Amino acid sequence: MDNKLTFARINYILLLAGIAVLALGFIIMTLENAEHGYGILGLTIAPIVIMIGFAIQFAAILYRPKK
Repeated sequence: MDNKLTFARINYILLLAGIAVLALGFIIMTLENAEHGYGILGLTIAPIVIMIGFAIQFAAILYRPKK
């Protein structure tokens, strides 16, 4: 029986990096001092960082290393 993993090592590294970027985006969102989060961090920077985190996740899933 072949116990080969679905993803390569680089895929798991990218997945962990994406999770870290997502966590950073949510942390940035909580740092907002404006009422109801209507400041530059909560409305602009944090969503951009979160979208970058999701893009890294998709890239990690779709990436195929060359053999």
